[in-house]
Amino acid sequence: MKKLDNKVAIITGGAAGIGKATATLFAHAGAKVVIWDLDEARGKEVIQELTTKNLIAYFEKVNTANYSEIEKAAKDVFNKFGSIDILINNAGITRDSTLKKMTPEQWQQVIDVNLTGVFYCTKIVSEYMLQNNYGRIVNASSVVGLYGNFGQTNYVATKSGLIGMTKTLAKELGRKGITVNAIAPGFIATEMVAKMPAEVIEQMKAKIPVGRLGTPDDIANAYLFLSSDDASYINGAVLSVDGGMTV
Repeated sequence: MKKLDNKVAIITGGAAGIGKATATLFAHAGAKVVIWDLDEARGKEVIQELTTKNLIAYFEKVNTANYSEIEKAAKDVFNKFGSIDILINNAGITRDSTLKKMTPEQWQQVIDVNLTGVFYCTKIVSEYMLQNNYGRIVNASSVVGLYGNFGQTNYVATKSGLIGMTKTLAKELGRKGITVNAIAPGFIATEMVAKMPAEVIEQMKAKIPVGRLGTPDDIANAYLFLSSDDASYINGAVLSVDGGMTV
C-alpha cells in the first residue's frame, strides 16, 4: 500500500519547481493529484507526464488570489473525485526590494498571493474536508519567515504570517480531524536560484552544514510526510528543511 493511496491532493503552484516535484511524488505515492496554477502550458505538461504513466492527475487554471475562482475550482475537484483530503499551499511569488524602494503595488501583490491566497484556499477547501472529518493542510513558509531577510519585507511578512495562521488553524481544525502544518525551506535549487551568479550560490552553500543547496524533491518529501497518516499526531508544527542552515 502506498502512502497516499486514493487520497485527493490539491497542490497550488504545481506547474513547476517545488510544486511540480510535489505533484509527481504524490502521484507516485498513490494520490489523485490536482494542480492549481496560472501557467496552463506548463501545468498541462506535468499532467501529461503523469497520466502517460497511468497516474491520476488533473489541472485547472486558478488564480489563488481570486476567491470566486477557488470556489469554482474546489467544487470541480469535489464533484470529480468525491472528496478533498490534502491541500498543499505551495503557490507564492516574490517582488523583492528594500523598504525605501518598495512600491505599494509590490507589497500588495505579494500579500495577495502568499497570504490572502492561502487564506482563501484553506477556508474554501477545509469546508470539504470537514464533511469527512479528515484533512491534511501544509503551508509553505520559509526560513526567512523565522529569521527575516534583507530586501524582502513583503515576502517575509507573508511567510511569518503563514506561521501564525498555521498555528491558529491547527487549534481550530485539529479537533475536526484536520491537521495544519508548515514547512520552512532554506536555499532550494530552483530555476530562480539557478539564474544567480555562481559565486553567490557558492557563498550560500558555505552557510549550509550539509554542504549543498536543497532540491525541490527535498521539499516534496517533507510535504509527503506531513500529508501522510504517518504524521497524524503532528499539528501546528513548522518543519525547517534547510540542511541545518539556521542551526
